[in-house]
Amino acid sequence: MNQSPLADRLRPTTWDEFVGQEKIVGEQSVLRRSLAQKKLPSLILWGPPGSGKTTLAHIIASELEAEFQTLSAVTTGIADLKKIVAAAWVNQEDKKTLLFIDEIHRWNKAQQDALLPHVEKGTVILIGATTENPSFEIISALLSRSRVFVLQALTPVDISQIISRALTDQEKGLGKLSVELKEADKEWLAQMANGDARTALNTLELAVNSFSPDEGTLTLTRELLLEALQQGNLYYDKTGEEHYNIISALHKSLRGSDADAALYWLGRMLEAGEKPLYVARRLIRFASEDVGLANSQALEQCVAAYQACHFIGMPECELALAQAVVYLAKCKKSNQLYKAYGEVKKDVQKTLNQPVPLHLRNAPTKLMNNIGYGKDYKYSPDFDYAEEQEYLPPELKGKKYL
Repeated sequence: MNQSPLADRLRPTTWDEFVGQEKIVGEQSVLRRSLAQKKLPSLILWGPPGSGKTTLAHIIASELEAEFQTLSAVTTGIADLKKIVAAAWVNQEDKKTLLFIDEIHRWNKAQQDALLPHVEKGTVILIGATTENPSFEIISALLSRSRVFVLQALTPVDISQIISRALTDQEKGLGKLSVELKEADKEWLAQMANGDARTALNTLELAVNSFSPDEGTLTLTRELLLEALQQGNLYYDKTGEEHYNIISALHKSLRGSDADAALYWLGRMLEAGEKPLYVARRLIRFASEDVGLANSQALEQCVAAYQACHFIGMPECELALAQAVVYLAKCKKSNQLYKAYGEVKKDVQKTLNQPVPLHLRNAPTKLMNNIGYGKDYKYSPDFDYAEEQEYLPPELKGKKYL
């Protein structure tokens, strides 16, 4: 059997073999119609790991009958690009060159700038693959000359179909072996792959390879698959967009008083390795921003959770964070303080040069006293805290924030 990884052997080479992304690769899609005319702009394929970006690039190159060149942005740079462009320039009359750059978001601005003129002139057709939001990671000039296609994580049904093909394909897959996998366990693996076909196939292959060659039927139990999987393969880039998507989901679930959803998003972060102190800091912010004056104890709960995280770390502090999350979700909410301070910041910018009224100033020296510092100030306790005097600058007299 070919010794290349199962995921590589099973890489689709035709549209009929390609699974998922129907909106992008359907027969009437813009992409398919453009390929039928042998015309294609440069593309940016944005999607999570294992969603088919590399496979799609291979199929597009085949449909265009183009010279397929590939670079990994992790290990290559401008020198490698120049070699490909030089060859493309020589061969452009005979054959188009399709340049696939995997993880293009890892190229810095200078590297992307070096690519730009060749895309602009059509010397190469670029297909860039990225798991990061192109709006933030791809320079605007290159982005404006490319069409962005957003790939979605594969569904469990999609991945189940891919697993079935792996088990039955005798030429490229595991079809020549006697592999037994219950339907329920296959569906479980498809779910646990979390939208990543490569993860499902790698897990399947590792489980199969754990048997000796002379064994008969290879029975893949859920326990064996779980061991091969290692973990739930949570897609969570702690520095990328998914990080912000999930913290946003937690924040909005808390604001909407959905304790169950809030706990789920907390778990998504912690189980994927998020730093608990980061989560605790966000909860402290929420306690003042969205609960605020409606329940002053919310801030105390969150500060206590932060201290617990600092003292004992993970995994022991997970319940302290869970307690704070549920407490916040069930609290009454008020953004009065948040809105008030927002107005304060605006007024501060407009009144930076406004002097403090004289009656509010201290007069520690005789000179300051002589020129009116502290004059006519009313000491609140002497008036049973019912005195009438202005505390704001004249320009903001009477202004109400709360």
